[in-house]
Amino acid sequence: MSNILLIEDEDSIRRVLKKVLQEDNQSYQFTDAMDGQEGISTVKEQEFDLILCDIKMPKKDGIEVLDFIRNHTPTTPVVMISGHGNLETAVKAMRMGAFDYISKPPDLNHLLSTVRSALQSKSQPAPVQRAVKKPNVSQQMVGESGAMQRIHKLISKVAPTQARVLVQGPNGSGKELIADAIHKHSLRYKGPFVEVNCAAIPSELIESELFGHVKGAFTSAHKDRKGRFEAAHGGTLFLDEIGDMSLPAQAKVLRALQEHKVQRVGSDKDISVDVRVVTATNKNLMEEINARRFREDLFHRLAVIEIQVPPLNDRRSDIPLLIDHFNAALTPFKSIEEGAMQLLTEMNWTGNVRQLRNVVERLHILSDDRITADAVKQYVNH
Repeated sequence: MSNILLIEDEDSIRRVLKKVLQEDNQSYQFTDAMDGQEGISTVKEQEFDLILCDIKMPKKDGIEVLDFIRNHTPTTPVVMISGHGNLETAVKAMRMGAFDYISKPPDLNHLLSTVRSALQSKSQPAPVQRAVKKPNVSQQMVGESGAMQRIHKLISKVAPTQARVLVQGPNGSGKELIADAIHKHSLRYKGPFVEVNCAAIPSELIESELFGHVKGAFTSAHKDRKGRFEAAHGGTLFLDEIGDMSLPAQAKVLRALQEHKVQRVGSDKDISVDVRVVTATNKNLMEEINARRFREDLFHRLAVIEIQVPPLNDRRSDIPLLIDHFNAALTPFKSIEEGAMQLLTEMNWTGNVRQLRNVVERLHILSDDRITADAVKQYVNH
């Protein structure tokens, strides 16, 4: 049996947390605290295996509560609950020793994995706890710029619908995270999320990959194989780099979207599929259409909702948040000097968020106790 304290002033969030966690494990026992002050009083009176604590609360906020818990009962894992606007505070909380943070509305898969990991860490020796990499931290959308706020708002509106979404943006900008967020906040969140990188699959194999094949359809088809459309039945199919798909494959995707049916390569039997398709590309599809490399009718099927992801250079105010975010996922923790942060913020990030994540990891590995401006100059190519 695990005793969990929920310090959260929103009744609806507490109900969701308890419902989801109890469905996962009926041995969880919950105690509620309606604000930060009540949370501190409860911790004084009782020991818990895990504490879930909101950041923005009346009387005392989550940072004050965390500070008390770290001094009063330092071995108890604390998971912070953060709204999008509280991300910078959430990263600060992780620096203070929080196990992880969960964004509102809660991502159910992240919630369950975080709670399991936190409870498991409670029974581990301290050195092992310090070596644990915080789960899923680097796989979340981060940013408070106007562009990111618009994307968050679009996701919240479109995710609960069945509308198809086309995500456009440069390589490394995080298009796959948007697709994942759409799935996780949709009514299909319990179904599969299947990703296909259309640019990474040879044109002669893309149809077999998407639609499957029957035994004997071609030389290496030794047995029947289910395609990605079938694998995503009841969930979401994410077609990344859709602009690189061959025209014959585009025609078959269009038929699948129109009729909700697919045919395996080498078969004339229709297979019904219930799939929501989200696509992404770094290409200008209108230019591809004019060049006759992309079907206009398919474009209009895919682009019911369009989300444009800006390059990192166009949202520099998010760079310090992203740096703290990636750094918080690495252990042991190393602080970043203000001068180093300034240099990184001013860099030209042609590889976007992916490049930034790699640079932060490089600096973390090669630096000593902290990441300095000298380390940035030495280890980062400007």
